[in-house]
This record gives sequence, structure tokens and C-alpha cells, in this order.
Amino acid sequence: MQTILIVEDDADIAESLQYNLKREGFRPVIAESGEKGLRLAMDEKQTPSLIMLDLMLPGMSGMELCRRLRRESLTENTPIIMLTAKAAEGDKIAGLEIGADDYIVKPFSIKEMIARVRAVLRRAEKEAAPKYSDEKLAVDFGDMRVVCEGSDVKLTRKEFALLEHLIRNTGRVAPRQQLLDNVWGYSYFGDTRTLDVHIRRLRQKLGNCGGCVETVVGIGYRFVGCK
Repeated sequence: MQTILIVEDDADIAESLQYNLKREGFRPVIAESGEKGLRLAMDEKQTPSLIMLDLMLPGMSGMELCRRLRRESLTENTPIIMLTAKAAEGDKIAGLEIGADDYIVKPFSIKEMIARVRAVLRRAEKEAAPKYSDEKLAVDFGDMRVVCEGSDVKLTRKEFALLEHLIRNTGRVAPRQQLLDNVWGYSYFGDTRTLDVHIRRLRQKLGNCGGCVETVVGIGYRFVGCK
């Protein structure tokens, strides 16, 4: 049973979330403050599978708690869904930039909330795969190590993030804007040619494995593997 930590100081909202998540087969745990939420999130015996985090909390704010969780090795990859009454685009961008995986504006429907929880958990499970390998290319996502035909390939963080996103979506076209959003962040509004430059450098560094990244003209890029 997957544990979901609800960090919410509004008792009515917390109890509603608890009731409906329990009914869907989850194990919900409530924390009424950021400090308690941090303690429960860092419990190595019962680390939550997902954290639902209100932004307006007494004491430690939801934003600060999110930053703290992303700095800790135990919770750096734990999915976080922010819950807030703040609906402005700037607030959403701020939440996503500091590490939230999704952002739900209050009031919200229970059906939508459950659907988002399941979607974020599915995505997290898919991304948990630690390695990729084929006949030529081997990638260790945890160690950020890339090996092509037995030789180490040195990539920058952005280049590695691009390769990782493409590999995790093997066979599917990754639109240019999707790559920019995922690698540069939702706040990136610069020249999209930056992406093309990084893809070109990535292919050059991969050498004989560079052909694993295909260009889909007018749309984006696709990882097809090396054979």
C-alpha cells in the first residue's frame, strides 16, 4: 500500500483528502504543519510514495518545505503535488521551479485530485528505472554516467538531462517545447535554437552513438537506440 503524506493545516480539507485517498486504496498520513511534514517525510521506516503539500502553512511554508525536501537524498525524488488557493501563473511557475511535480488549485474536484495523484505516481515509477543499455550505449541515470562502445562520454548537466528525457521516452517524439520545459524549466522563454545547439553537441560527444537521437523535422527529437 502506497503512503501519501498530506501536509495541510485546514482540518476539513485534510480529512477530505484522507478519506478519499483511503477509499482509493492508499495509506494517507496527515501533518498539520511544515515541521511535522518534514519529520514524517524523513521517516526512513515509512517514507511516503507521494507528498501533497499546502503552500500556506503555519511556521515553515510549503515553498520552504519543498526546497528542504529536494535537498535531502531520501526525498529528492519523492513526487510532490502542491495544493494552494493561489492560481496566478507566476505562483505555479515558482512551485514547479523549486521541485513540485504538479500543482492543484483549490477548490478542486476529488476525481481530478485522484487522477492527478495516480498520474504523478505512474510517472515516478516509470522514471525510477536506474539504467539503460543496448548494443552500443549504456547510461546510468543515478551516477550520470554515459558509455558508448566501452568509452566514457563526458556530458554537461543539460546534455545529460536531454539524453535522459529522450531515453525515458524511447520511440516517442519529444516536441521541442516539451524538451525545453523539462530540461530548462517552465520559466524558459529564450531562443529555441538553444535546444538545437545542445542536441548537436550531444550527438558530437556521443560519437558512434550519436545516431540514436533522430530529428523529427518541424516537431522535435526522438531516441531510437543504438544497434
